[in-house]
Amino acid sequence: MEAAPQNLRDRWKALSKCFCDGARLMVGQGDYAAYAAHAARTHPDQAPMTEIEFFRHRENARFGVGNTNGFRCC
Repeated sequence: MEAAPQNLRDRWKALSKCFCDGARLMVGQGDYAAYAAHAARTHPDQAPMTEIEFFRHRENARFGVGNTNGFRCC
């Protein structure tokens, strides 16, 4: 009978991670672990961004930093 709570706990963790990942994507913040796995798989010869660099890159993309098309958040 104890297998059910463990299974339920694992399912709850997976569901909450899914919600958190979805919320981050809605506000323009990607999942660093997914990025790192993708970078290692597709660009093994290049060092991936650090977590801080990744966060700043996503923030800059979100708010149009360096964009010459005239985008402004405010």
